[in-house]
Amino acid sequence: GGGGRGGGRWDDGRGRGNEPWQGVDGSDDFEANLEQDEAAFRKEFGAAFSSGIEFSKYADIPVEIDLPHGCAELPEGMQPVKEFAGLKCGRVIGRNLKFAGFTVPTPVQGNSVPIAIGGWDVVSIAQTGSGKTLAFMLPILYRLLEQGPSQPSGGRGRGRPPVAIRALALAPTRELAQQIHEESKKFAFRCGLRICCAYGGSPFGEQMRELERGCDVLVATPGRLDDMIGRDRVTLSQCTFLVLDEADRMLDMGFEPQMRKIVSQIRPDRQTLMWSATWPKEVEGMARDFLTNFYQVTVGSLELAANKSITQMVEVVDDNDKYRRCIGFMREHFKGERVIVFVETKRGADQLTRSIRQEGYPANAIHGDKTQDERDRTLQDFRDGRIMILIATDVAARGLDVKNVQMVVNFDMPNNAEDYVHRIGRCGRAGATGTSMSYFTRKNARMGRDLVKLLRDAGQEVPRDLEQMAMSGGGGGGGGRYAGGGRGRY
Repeated sequence: GGGGRGGGRWDDGRGRGNEPWQGVDGSDDFEANLEQDEAAFRKEFGAAFSSGIEFSKYADIPVEIDLPHGCAELPEGMQPVKEFAGLKCGRVIGRNLKFAGFTVPTPVQGNSVPIAIGGWDVVSIAQTGSGKTLAFMLPILYRLLEQGPSQPSGGRGRGRPPVAIRALALAPTRELAQQIHEESKKFAFRCGLRICCAYGGSPFGEQMRELERGCDVLVATPGRLDDMIGRDRVTLSQCTFLVLDEADRMLDMGFEPQMRKIVSQIRPDRQTLMWSATWPKEVEGMARDFLTNFYQVTVGSLELAANKSITQMVEVVDDNDKYRRCIGFMREHFKGERVIVFVETKRGADQLTRSIRQEGYPANAIHGDKTQDERDRTLQDFRDGRIMILIATDVAARGLDVKNVQMVVNFDMPNNAEDYVHRIGRCGRAGATGTSMSYFTRKNARMGRDLVKLLRDAGQEVPRDLEQMAMSGGGGGGGGRYAGGGRGRY
């Protein structure tokens, strides 16, 4: 592909000056600038990504591609690729992939990207941690570079026209939106495209000013974007590309009305990519409403399955014995690596954090009552290794991408098998190995059978007392709320 060369410039508002438009293959001095580009990339993003990925495991992961009605085989040029060099994505994106250390695509990247670059709608069903951000950002950036630079969308001050964005990625939580935004900056490095982020819990005006400096790709949560559109500050009339990330999670969180409202304002000739970890009827229905003649890429099985790279341990315990057992487990197994501990309530998270700190472990909590700044700081501390134990409610369970988490502890079990799979999937990402420990009490008995099946299917040991509880069908009614952890427990 060619893509407009030269011409349009943009200023990212952070004093990096004007960056020339690159198009798909860069300017004439592209090769001459590579060394300088790499030095700038390293300065901004650090060393090339490598987190002990076990590429050999990719070959064992089954991938199914369902073709749209009336299509007998994958068209020419849309065949899966086994290395990024095989993607026809131009020199600029190819340079950024190389700088970022991406050489071998994950199964979902290798199968869905060629179809998306071909211009087709795609539904991808894949577990989190499978390389989704790149799989949808790469086609967006490629298509926008191909289309040419955006026109300035008006001045500032009162009476200015709304900001016209060209591509939209919707995500369920602010954490996931921020993470997509951060990750995407690597892929969009020095290509002349601006990526912005909008989510609730942060000042509206600040985010709006950022968009007004120019925004080609917006990553947003449905609530905040709905607000921006409602106030006539953003328009989707020029948006040609839509991504719905973690569609199942957005439905779970009750965002369907906002999603439908937002999608109804995007032009019908758009290209749509939809991502989901599960494929319930509601998600299927939404895919049929929002996408046209779509290809469906399923990585792994459609049945709920836990990641086989994770060693899963389960202990059946009394509620008031959990803390003692958890600390005993930490003493034996904690070797200074990153651990996420899940609890059910905000109060329980704060209480457990205090107790674990008193034992001398570097821990902090993240939950819905924390301010955005506190959550950002805690996550950054966890990523940077200043704290090694993150205690979280489910607000952090989906979409959190922290490299090198070795262990997940379910201090409180989730209410269903899907959430269990998502939680333990925080470790063992991108082919690495991990360990999970779950404390199962009588009130969790309702999900006993599902848990036994998950353990068996992943070749894990099933404790006898768990099996007995599952067979008895769950006296205790399951799913009850963890009562905040008082009552002399710790």
